[in-house]
Amino acid sequence: MDNAPFDVIVVGGGNAAMCAALSAREHGASVLMLERAAEEQRGGNSAFTGGGFRMVHNGLETVLKVVPDLSEGEIANTDFGAYTAAEYLDDLGRVTQYYCDPDLAESLVNNSTDTVQWLHGRGVRFVPRFGRYAFKHEGRFKFFGGTVVEAVGGGRGLVESEYKAAVKQGVVIRYRTQARSLVCGRGGVEGVRVVTDGEEMVLRARSVVLACGGFEANREWRTRYLGAGWDMAKVRGTRYNTGDGIRMALEAGAQSHGQWSGCHSVSWERHAPDFGDIDSRTAFSRNGYPFSIMINAEGNRFVDEGADFRNYTYAKYGRVVLQQPGSFAWHVFDAHVAHLLHDEYKSRGATKVQADTIEELVARMEDVNAPQFLQTVREYNAAIRQDVAFNPNIKDGRGTQGLAINKSNWANPLNKPPFVAYSVTCGITFTFGGLKINPATQVLDINDRPLPGLFAAGELVGGLFYYNYPGSSGLMAGAVFGRIAGREAAGHARPASS
Repeated sequence: MDNAPFDVIVVGGGNAAMCAALSAREHGASVLMLERAAEEQRGGNSAFTGGGFRMVHNGLETVLKVVPDLSEGEIANTDFGAYTAAEYLDDLGRVTQYYCDPDLAESLVNNSTDTVQWLHGRGVRFVPRFGRYAFKHEGRFKFFGGTVVEAVGGGRGLVESEYKAAVKQGVVIRYRTQARSLVCGRGGVEGVRVVTDGEEMVLRARSVVLACGGFEANREWRTRYLGAGWDMAKVRGTRYNTGDGIRMALEAGAQSHGQWSGCHSVSWERHAPDFGDIDSRTAFSRNGYPFSIMINAEGNRFVDEGADFRNYTYAKYGRVVLQQPGSFAWHVFDAHVAHLLHDEYKSRGATKVQADTIEELVARMEDVNAPQFLQTVREYNAAIRQDVAFNPNIKDGRGTQGLAINKSNWANPLNKPPFVAYSVTCGITFTFGGLKINPATQVLDINDRPLPGLFAAGELVGGLFYYNYPGSSGLMAGAVFGRIAGREAAGHARPASS
């Protein structure tokens, strides 16, 4: 391995890969990054995200360390709250039904704050995340749910800042380069076989970090592992996450881990394209459902829309929509809550109908049983607890009583025109099954022993998320474990390069 031109090869081009590359460089390694996409499409799924980071924080004190230019008005009119390590761990356990790997969970939580500050120190700018995690109520913004900051420019702004830092630090990046298999020798993993511009070649290194996403863009694998019907789901992000990194590692003896039948999936515009378009200005997310009733083709509600804050339910409700007849549903609102809907509902391309009466509305709702829908609305309106005040910033307890599926919070009668409905389907974000790693991000074999020279981070890591996930913990996990992977990969390479 003395002839290896690079100490570390990082396979992937998103947030986890970038953090691995930056970290490895900071620890003295020469680094080559392999991005399957073209330069203009770089960034993986990370480029399609909102750029939010869920971290442990102590309110304003922590926020000011990564958003030092907060205005006096923002400080005076915002309650950032606080989010402790215990609360973060409890959220991870609760939403994953306590299946999450405790060692990985603790590493994610305990490194979250420092890692966001580390990114800030490398040129990533942050702002308060008012749009998703705070509503203005009685003149003041109040944050809820643990996420208080996002990267300026969202996910694309995040990865562009990371790429800028990587180039400045001397990371070599090769685009349109697809990794096909790992090169293994007596000392462990020694490089990667790739295809670039139609040519196959071997690239050697002393350590390899896999950070090239899950298998959400692979229709065959989705159907094989997630189940029937998942071939029809829309892919929210990049078309390049087809499970290559997972397959390569398994072929080299890695242990599969996590919930291979689980994924992050959301309510998504019903007639959106099959894959995400990084250059599109159209928003396809539909996240206002906690203030709606969700209706299927039979005219029935099928889920507790107000079970919890959006950031604790949105990643699992896409699956529920996919399971409905025709794999679609409608979010129905009236004028009581229309002002709470984000711009995604106003974007061009939304499948939207509006009317001044409920009867006119359902007549315009494609493929919905109108008589049953009207009965559902009557029963829902009559079941609401009118003695409890509506408050979008807390789980207000304004629910329903006596329905087959009660709504737990934020229930308002549908009786104030105009009425509006949006049609949604399932959009898949990333898959939960992947490779088993230890807290040092070493990929483990079937006997739980590290495969020498192989590390992993990001969406292809299994064992952290099951059934659901807390919003904005995906980017956070990618950054935390990417940073660790870069450090550990550099350390593994160092004895050979010294």
